[in-house]
Amino acid sequence: MIKKILILRFSSIGDIVLTTPVIRCLKKQMPHAEIHYLTKPSFQIVLKDNPYIDTLHLLDKSPAAKARELKKEQFDLVIDLHHNLRTAIFKAILGVEAYSFNKLNIEKYLLVQFKINKLPALHIVDRYMATLEPLGIVNDGAGLDYFIPAEDKIETILGFKPKEQNYFTWAIGAQHFTKRLPAHKIVEFAKSLPHPIVLLGGKEDIKIGSEIAEALGEKCLNFCGQLNLNQSAYLVQQSERLFTNDTGLMHIAAALQIPTTTFWGNTVPEFGMYAYYGNSNTSSTQIENKNLTCRPCSKIGKHACPKGHFKCMEMLGEAGS
Repeated sequence: MIKKILILRFSSIGDIVLTTPVIRCLKKQMPHAEIHYLTKPSFQIVLKDNPYIDTLHLLDKSPAAKARELKKEQFDLVIDLHHNLRTAIFKAILGVEAYSFNKLNIEKYLLVQFKINKLPALHIVDRYMATLEPLGIVNDGAGLDYFIPAEDKIETILGFKPKEQNYFTWAIGAQHFTKRLPAHKIVEFAKSLPHPIVLLGGKEDIKIGSEIAEALGEKCLNFCGQLNLNQSAYLVQQSERLFTNDTGLMHIAAALQIPTTTFWGNTVPEFGMYAYYGNSNTSSTQIENKNLTCRPCSKIGKHACPKGHFKCMEMLGEAGS
């Protein structure tokens, strides 16, 4: 009997949120098993309040050293949802049966380099769940999970009371430049919206957030750099809709069953990482420029447009996009 399972996924925010159906389905369909999860310390906030995880481990030392430390746990099974060199080290040292996620790197390469799409028409959640097929675990259709602790549920901030007005949230950041909708495009879209917008982002987004807030005036509140991830998630949960780039808050909004509008730049929904709502019919809108032969130029993102024109974002909202 399998008594103890270790799930491996080290990063990043969105990718980890997308693994939550695996965690829940394992725990509910194998209630006798302990579910352990290993991730980087910087992403523990995503999982620390997840009730389906019995023990959360942090990759706070080298993979080999951490694997030797975890060997004493005597896991029966490893579920590898990252599938890279570091997880290979863990699987080798732990020396137990392991099921590994198929990253479809060849198919991604063909799409990026030659625009030949051989990827299955499946969301990555369904591909994660396929890793569990040998266990007889099935997708329960309940979507993603995200749990906000009580201390991060904001009653009021700078006079703003999220429960007392209708508003939209807008996640303006992204890890890579080519996934970020430019400030002037955000202003252009936001001016047509019927409710005020609340800007969300990290400290690195403070400057662009200030530019957007100045252009929109009283219609905009800028909280970039002022909130932790859970506090941002709570403001999303209380909002009418999240406008976002292809980034982690998109997946958190989906976990909270909040409608999303996503602006796609150099990445494409065909990679299987669009907003995932399970069996619910929550609204999800994709805005992308499908008329460019250079998309996708990367499966992740780049620090600048390789062509120099950035038409994938600059032309959004124009005829034909």
